[in-house]
Amino acid sequence: MNDQVIDPHKYDDWNLLAANVAYICWAAGILIVLGYFIRLATNGDNKDKYDFINKYEISSLWIATIIIITGAGFFFNSAIVELKTIMIFVKLFLTIMMGTITAVIIQNLLKFYYPFYIEKRLKVLRYKPRISPKTGKAMKLLSEEEEDVYLDEGMQAEENVFSVDYDVWKDEESGFIKIEKYSGHLHAIQCPECNYQTFKVVKEEVVRPATATDEGELTKHYQCGYCLYKAKKSVVLKITSKIQETA
Repeated sequence: MNDQVIDPHKYDDWNLLAANVAYICWAAGILIVLGYFIRLATNGDNKDKYDFINKYEISSLWIATIIIITGAGFFFNSAIVELKTIMIFVKLFLTIMMGTITAVIIQNLLKFYYPFYIEKRLKVLRYKPRISPKTGKAMKLLSEEEEDVYLDEGMQAEENVFSVDYDVWKDEESGFIKIEKYSGHLHAIQCPECNYQTFKVVKEEVVRPATATDEGELTKHYQCGYCLYKAKKSVVLKITSKIQETA
């Protein structure tokens, strides 16, 4: 019995549609990435760039990745000349498997490796000298001891329990002050066990509160998001005090 000859034009409509969907997905993924970096470039303030990267970069790249992988799946199925039941399942299986494997690889890169790159960029942005709007000159980043004069009691309390970290920039010529607020545990650090950038604070416990005469103690509990390694570290809490003005 001779094999049936399949009309190669039978699936032209589907092939054209699948190819067009693939091109649209690829274009959309590229536009998401370009749009993100254009928005980042137009954020003139370093603190705004810092917050924008911290909030949107990984999620934007992940969304673009999913859309581009979806487009690749349609493109893979855009050259059909024969469509039997077994071929439907084979192509569907291959498409899902290849897409899943690719997505998992990229997700792991974004989760475990990319944070190293982000952390370096964020440090540059955070500590890049600010320009005073009063004089146009570079401002000075005050030390922990110097900045307390410009932080109220609530701000100092936030810093004492590491829930928030404040940077205080001062224009020494005009006296202009700029205070920037950062999360107390910004990003995961490198795990001492697996060396991935997935070691972060999961719990903080005040063992002994600071008083006006005695320092306190805080225990920070860490856990790795990859290998689940756990550790804890004791941190000294500063003595609480009020700034008194003298006549």
